[in-house]
Amino acid sequence: MSDWPSIGVVIPTHNRPDLMRAALRSVVAQNYPGRLGAVVVYDRATPDPSLEADGDIPIRVLKNSRTPGLAGARNTGICSLDTDLVAFCDDDDVWLPGKLTAQVASMQPSTEMSTCAIAVSYQGRTVPRLAGTSIVRQVDLLRSRMMMLHSSTFLLRRSAMLGSLGLVAEDAPGSQNEDWDLLLRAARRQPISHVDAPYAKVHWGRSLFQTEYDTKISSLRWMLQQHPELHGSPAGAARVYGQLSCWHAAVGDRRAALQWASRATRTQWKEPRAMIGAAAALGLVKVPTVLDLLHRRGRGI
Repeated sequence: MSDWPSIGVVIPTHNRPDLMRAALRSVVAQNYPGRLGAVVVYDRATPDPSLEADGDIPIRVLKNSRTPGLAGARNTGICSLDTDLVAFCDDDDVWLPGKLTAQVASMQPSTEMSTCAIAVSYQGRTVPRLAGTSIVRQVDLLRSRMMMLHSSTFLLRRSAMLGSLGLVAEDAPGSQNEDWDLLLRAARRQPISHVDAPYAKVHWGRSLFQTEYDTKISSLRWMLQQHPELHGSPAGAARVYGQLSCWHAAVGDRRAALQWASRATRTQWKEPRAMIGAAAALGLVKVPTVLDLLHRRGRGI
């Protein structure tokens, strides 16, 4: 037992008891050889203390005592733990057997963060999303968000999060893109260890933020402010500009959508999101329709 670092799993939740219990069951079923516990953090919802009597691992139930939202809930859980490592699992996702053991085995003594690949589940179809690498560097995350590095795969050293790496950014608008921000901050310090096997099943279409396009716009602008180096990566910058075009088109701001599409094309002429955003701004397609088609392939805008 002492040869394996202790792990505390943070599950933030908001009024999704059935989904949350499925996520919790997948954590309890990990059969991790070290000390394992979980904390379920209720954000703007009434806690269910009966969860503490469930399962074969210690489970605690807390209320979000920090900024309302996903980031504050995660940080409430992190700060309540006494473990070597902290792992995230969203309340609408599930882990597959062996996830934690595989990730811990991949970590070196100096590793601060580990991720794994995912299987995207959407409308009855499951598609694996692999990274094609075992090491993720900052340049990779500037070039691409790498959506397979989902927050439900995050495993981090708690000492780093309480130290110079820092906690989850609670000032991220709507707690969106806070996961990408954390990945970039971690990769800036040292490479992220990645297990390129789908050990987490991520359900798309259940997100509480899926149609909050205004928040998507604000959070992307926040990312560009927090990480100005994004502008220096043509592929990464064009992708963000193209996304901004799409979200502006989704809220009916045709002028802004076309401006961001033009900027994306000037940065990298073949950026497909620029074409989607421009087409949506001109009324040729609808952003939700495009998203649905992409989700069926395990992709997104």
